[in-house]
Amino acid sequence: MSARRPLPRWADIALLPAINLLMAFLVSGLVVLFVGENPLHAIQVIIYGAFGYGDGFGYTLYYATNFIFTGLAVAVAAHAGLFNIGGDGQAYVAGLGAIVVALALDQTHWLIAMPAAIIAAGAMGGFWAFVPGWLQAKRGSHVVITTIMFNFIAAALMVYMVNRVLKPATTMAPESATIAVDGRVPQLRQFLSFFGYSPVNLSIVVAIAALIGVYILIWHTKFGYAMRVLGANPTASRYAGISNSRMIMITMTISGALAGMVAINEVMGVQNRLVLDYVAGAGFVGIAVALMGRNHPIGIALAALLFGALYQGGQELQFVIPGITREMIVVIQALVILFTGAMEGLFRPSLERAFMLMGPEQKTEAIAVSTAKPES
Repeated sequence: MSARRPLPRWADIALLPAINLLMAFLVSGLVVLFVGENPLHAIQVIIYGAFGYGDGFGYTLYYATNFIFTGLAVAVAAHAGLFNIGGDGQAYVAGLGAIVVALALDQTHWLIAMPAAIIAAGAMGGFWAFVPGWLQAKRGSHVVITTIMFNFIAAALMVYMVNRVLKPATTMAPESATIAVDGRVPQLRQFLSFFGYSPVNLSIVVAIAALIGVYILIWHTKFGYAMRVLGANPTASRYAGISNSRMIMITMTISGALAGMVAINEVMGVQNRLVLDYVAGAGFVGIAVALMGRNHPIGIALAALLFGALYQGGQELQFVIPGITREMIVVIQALVILFTGAMEGLFRPSLERAFMLMGPEQKTEAIAVSTAKPES
């Protein structure tokens, strides 16, 4: 018989993710060692590629921007007890709103086009998440099933819209018309030469604002309190006079709108047009980012930066060490997602027991519990 207590807050949000990350790197190191390369050298290359020079750091921030948006989307839904795994589809469909507004206003100024596109992208992404929310609230259809189905619907819809509606008659490539220079979101290299030719742009400012906004929404508003009550105990929420159906639909809409901000980064800041598959799995990476960040904006920012570093550092690793192929880099990234996401609770029981035995009082109590005889 053993006694367990919940982990201290700091251990749950910092120590446990660090242990999971360490295990992911250890297993990844074994993979690198297996192909005859030096794991320590590989780590040095990844760190340098992600943070060692301006272009690399810019690409890290570019990837992290997408992961912040999708991580926040997952986190907002999670606080209400919902598991939104449709971030990919919501971010993808949001591109329709972004490109239509951007093309309509690209002859004005980005200060006009960008806010309008943010509203349009948020509206499209929010609508794409609202429907699964409505289906769960009113019809009992589980949001996990409907959101992942909507990912496939979004993929099919976008292929049709790009090829049959938005593609100019003068091009054969499956893409929309290009946004004029005045309507594009400026890249940071226009203000700071340090970032070289990296695509990081002012969308990162929107991401930082989203982090702050989500923190205020969840922990400093009446709506955020109602959201957390719903996530903790739907029955208590109902008895407290909170409309669970309304909360589910609004929360999913906010979640989808956050995921939709990926379209601003990609469509207006990088591609400057709408192309197929521009989301590139960012919605699913957002799940791992939210889990690793414990659904807190600060944790999500750090986790997004980590995954951005892994993506950019992996690209650098492929060039510097040819023996490590693209497939192996994907394996390393997958291992990090596996340990920090799907298996994030693997070491929790052992860590709880270790903390329980750290103090003399806890140790005495644990021994008493474990040696107590059942009452006759």
